[in-house]
Amino acid sequence: MELKIQPIGNSYSDQAIDLILNIQQKEFNIPVTLEDQPDLAAIEHFYHEKGGHFWGAFIEGELVGTIALLKFDKHAGAIRKMFVKKEFRGKELNIAQALLEVLISFCHENQINELYLGTITVLKAAQRFYERNFFVSIEKEKLPPLFPLMSADNIFYHLSIH
Repeated sequence: MELKIQPIGNSYSDQAIDLILNIQQKEFNIPVTLEDQPDLAAIEHFYHEKGGHFWGAFIEGELVGTIALLKFDKHAGAIRKMFVKKEFRGKELNIAQALLEVLISFCHENQINELYLGTITVLKAAQRFYERNFFVSIEKEKLPPLFPLMSADNIFYHLSIH
């Protein structure tokens, strides 16, 4: 199985919505709806036009993972929509790691030095993943004023990229 990571836009919205909502709602019972996430139906407007980006991980043409960068300040961005389909998770394929590395490369190329993200208590594997990648847990009160808060998030991380 060959992994291909590529930028995606609005033409992939339906596939991204299907992947992400299944993980959020069915796998983790997170009380979030499509209406809570208008960015998924307008990827180019929410991410590309503001200097961020959105990538998809594909195996044999199937979208199996996503990650997005929402640029919210001149040199700062928020990681959003980091999801990998359950059967494609783990060290064998290392999809999450590959997605994160593509996003960090984009940050280097675009002078984005500070990365932030929010997640939720139930996503323990995600927290371990970010910590393995040198993200440091920070208090909500220490987030930059322009950080785009998601209502469900209650754990926050920061990474300085240099």
